[in-house]
Amino acid sequence: MSTIRIHPPIPGPKSRALSERRAKAVPRGLSHGTPIYVAKAEDAWLEDVDGNRYIDFAGGIGCANAGHRRQPVTDAIQKQLDKYLHTCVQVTPYEGYVELAERMNAATPGNFAKKTLFVNSGAEAVENAVKIARAYTGRPALIAFEDAFHGRTLMTLALTSKTHPYKAGFAPFPSEVYRVPFAYCYRCSYNLKYPACDLYCARHLEDTFKRLVAHEEVAAVVAEPVLGEGGFVAPPPDYFKVLVDLCHKHNILFIADEVQSGFGRTGALFASQRYGIEPDLLVTAKSLGGGLPLAAITGRAEVMDAPGPGGLGGTFAGNPLSCAAALAVLDLFEKENLLARAHELGDHFQRRAREWQRRWPIIGDLRGLGAMQAIELVKSRASKVPAGDEAKQITQYCYEHGLITITAGSYSNVIRVLVPLVATKEQMDEGLDVLESALASVCDKTDAVAQLV
Repeated sequence: MSTIRIHPPIPGPKSRALSERRAKAVPRGLSHGTPIYVAKAEDAWLEDVDGNRYIDFAGGIGCANAGHRRQPVTDAIQKQLDKYLHTCVQVTPYEGYVELAERMNAATPGNFAKKTLFVNSGAEAVENAVKIARAYTGRPALIAFEDAFHGRTLMTLALTSKTHPYKAGFAPFPSEVYRVPFAYCYRCSYNLKYPACDLYCARHLEDTFKRLVAHEEVAAVVAEPVLGEGGFVAPPPDYFKVLVDLCHKHNILFIADEVQSGFGRTGALFASQRYGIEPDLLVTAKSLGGGLPLAAITGRAEVMDAPGPGGLGGTFAGNPLSCAAALAVLDLFEKENLLARAHELGDHFQRRAREWQRRWPIIGDLRGLGAMQAIELVKSRASKVPAGDEAKQITQYCYEHGLITITAGSYSNVIRVLVPLVATKEQMDEGLDVLESALASVCDKTDAVAQLV
């Protein structure tokens, strides 16, 4: 039975009416990928206010790895709701916060004593990781990467690479942030090829210490194990081992930003595990809260204890409902086969997408780990000129035909897949059918225009 249920036109009249209200009430800086207003969500589908039903390949930008409104999560929230909503953990603490910290300390990679701090968002978590790293090392500088995204606060915008729309107009940013190329093999900054390059991009960190910032000034290297907003770029398997070894050689902390790559998305609970590394600090958010706002910084106990009492915190940080939801999410990953399912979904996507790549030259690169998959679109494979307009057309076709997708990449030319891991094979196929039709529609139109010219 089909999950998708569409009654054109899309958006429907109720969604259009809400868009008119939004334009008058909400600042334009808060953009949205679709003009559809959600009324209900379950597992891997959404229903809008006009009664249209969509398969969700966006998952709230990675917040619904365990599915929308899973019963164990909503039950845990309701149970906590019957007790209390908020007390502020810095005033009257509660067991849920402590229990979740214990679970995160055990679940994250690294065979060493750990501690965990909870905050409200991924950006807030990255910002606190920076504070902790600076407090521990006594050093000011940070190294981040091209195509990285770490958040929208001023500190995290300094770490973020993409200028428009994120950084334009908001300068000046905090200083002592230095940027180096990432292991983006499809668009190698050094025009080299893996594995013949011998991971030059990672080893080039030593040159960075000579030409940009002295290693004794660097508190931490901050990296996403798989780029999120930057285009789902997954480095070669041994890249991070080289990078982390270089960090530790110079007593520099390695911070893994797993806001988007964490909680099963790549087929391991954390993408760091796919690369065999043990970050000094690991940042999580998004799917941690099962749909509620929650983020965490988990790290070596001695590092986490560097700030003094009162140096860390936040009024709503580690909200009791969010902690209850997160404990239920961790239970789901322990009891259900979600990690294996991530591999199955990723393999299934790759099989279909490789056929598309053979059919349409617009597909320049296919990449990803587990269910964190992406298609990079280009004007031609020879030039690799980004096809951002075509990506926008594809996402519009998709939502008009019952599939919610979002783009990524510094050039907005990447279609990323963040389908909830509970999606059935039938739902996955139905969604991929729409995506295939979207590619056909855009490619056929492009070919027709080219023939006229």
